Amino acid sequence: MKSKWWILGLALPWVAACQRGPREIKIALALPLTGDIASVGQGIQRSATLALEEATTAGRFKSPVVLVPFDDRSDPKEAVNVANRVVSDPDTVAVIGHFNSGCSIPASRVYAQAGLPMVSPGSSNPELTRQQLSANWPWPKNVFRANTTDDAQGTFAAEFLNRTLKKKTVAVVHDKTSYGQGIAEEMQKRFAALGGVVVSFDGVQTGDKDFKALMTRIKAENPAALFYGGTYTEGALILRQARDAGIGALFLTGENSFDPEFVRMAGPAAEGAYVTYLGRPPELLDTAKAFVDKYKLRYPGQEIKAYDHYGYEITNMLLEALEKVGPDKAKIIEYLRGLRYTGVLGETTFDEKGDTRNRTITLFVIKKGVFTPSL
Repeated sequence: MKSKWWILGLALPWVAACQRGPREIKIALALPLTGDIASVGQGIQRSATLALEEATTAGRFKSPVVLVPFDDRSDPKEAVNVANRVVSDPDTVAVIGHFNSGCSIPASRVYAQAGLPMVSPGSSNPELTRQQLSANWPWPKNVFRANTTDDAQGTFAAEFLNRTLKKKTVAVVHDKTSYGQGIAEEMQKRFAALGGVVVSFDGVQTGDKDFKALMTRIKAENPAALFYGGTYTEGALILRQARDAGIGALFLTGENSFDPEFVRMAGPAAEGAYVTYLGRPPELLDTAKAFVDKYKLRYPGQEIKAYDHYGYEITNMLLEALEKVGPDKAKIIEYLRGLRYTGVLGETTFDEKGDTRNRTITLFVIKKGVFTPSL
């Protein structure tokens, strides 16, 4: 009798597994879902959900594929905690994220050690993918990104100011993050190489609200332009307080400020500000028209955020990889390395570092509260 119960005990887990149905395949979403830029992460999550819903409705997978959201709160330490939680689940085959470079860089090492493919929809610091070419990187080259990098954006900003607008002096401010400081350093380097003068280079703390003392000093320096590298929350306040201090310098900032919230926070001071954007927003892409229509139908009343189409594209890339090679993490990495995908961004391929070969940058100027293409 005892041996019969022992056999029945072995059978129970198998019976339970059958009752649960097919094993889930999980794709993690590691994004800022709360905090100052939560709207960006939430937009990416909506787009990823839209892509998966379409694939599920089309019956593309025999086993259920699910998105599992994790909130990194734009905090590097929390991003590492999230990464460790993600890799602890053997059913997770890939991660979409993170958004902030300061989160992506440390988290990427956790994913690499676990051999988990990671595709970022917004991190632009070159070090994120460049680190994979280092001799100190013994893991798979698992990191990819769909957006252009800071070195291209910083260079573009410097050349626009110096060559196009003939500005010879600039004050540079950044938020000390991997993204903000990274783009500011690239801009500073290129502007100086063109013969321009960087009159000051200052870092501020994320979360700060009062920049009056800094603006008073910059006013005395009388720069022809003011460049800001960082998130739109501090950027909007810096712009507003610069105008309040009487600084009339042209204002230029990076793609994180390509968000209606930047205009709302800056108020009238936003008029005439320039914003660079990595790639092209969906409304300027013929290839994204169907996505825009489906997004508005699925999420009526929701603004399409600057990185929503990146989230949609990345999810579809990973879903294609799952179809072709199955839920094998190593095979997904190899598939992405040879990927040639045509979708809302046009054609996407990755170079040896995992960076997209699409280096398009769009320049906007804010006119009457609207982001208007300039170049």
